Amino acid sequence: MKAIACIALLLAVLPFRAAAQTNVPAGFRDLFNGKDLAGWVDVNTSKETWTVRDGLLVCTGKPIGVMRSEKQYENFILHIEWRHMQAGGNSGVFIWSEGAVPAGRNLPKGMEVQMLELQWPILNPEKDGKPRPIGYVSGELFGANGLQTTPDNPRGSRSQSVELRCKGKGEWNTYDVVAVDGVVKLAINGKFVNGVSKASVKKGYLCLESEGSEIHFRNIRILELPPGSTTPEQIAPEIKK
Repeated sequence: MKAIACIALLLAVLPFRAAAQTNVPAGFRDLFNGKDLAGWVDVNTSKETWTVRDGLLVCTGKPIGVMRSEKQYENFILHIEWRHMQAGGNSGVFIWSEGAVPAGRNLPKGMEVQMLELQWPILNPEKDGKPRPIGYVSGELFGANGLQTTPDNPRGSRSQSVELRCKGKGEWNTYDVVAVDGVVKLAINGKFVNGVSKASVKKGYLCLESEGSEIHFRNIRILELPPGSTTPEQIAPEIKK
């Protein structure tokens, strides 16, 4: 709760700080223009994986892999809306991630904000046939491929949401991700329900994930915040153009 209170205070004073320094209030900017893939770079999928249709960013889910942002981000608020088009769909957005994928892997090192369709635990049961825990859906947070975090609501090394808030197939969901100095807080459809802290990486690329089934994205926006106490060792390797 203290972390959320500190973030709320930061957001309250930030526009005034920005106005005092530049005479321009801080504001969100679009990461997806609704027309093309400007600002994004394919890492290990295909030209057919990501398209724009009726103002939406459409991902086929095949092959498994990611598309990354052109630049890295450190402290920010990310707003993103998504909907799965198939029962049991799997996807996510990576923050503070590397912009390349190691040989033998499909996904990069990074902090994943999970986007699972509600039927996923049922369609992917345990070995005994029982559905997997509900913690697998509704915004689970975890470090992938070597990124370390401390979960607010532990499910092993992962953090599960304290409340199931995601909507199912064909319905839009809204994530607001507040990422500040190694701390992440996630709001799902208008309520903060999950978080992690002490991330071992605090600056890196954003990545959208393709993982097996069609998913749509819209209204992807970011508000960049002032930098923090990030050391060179806590920054993902930068990819030169």
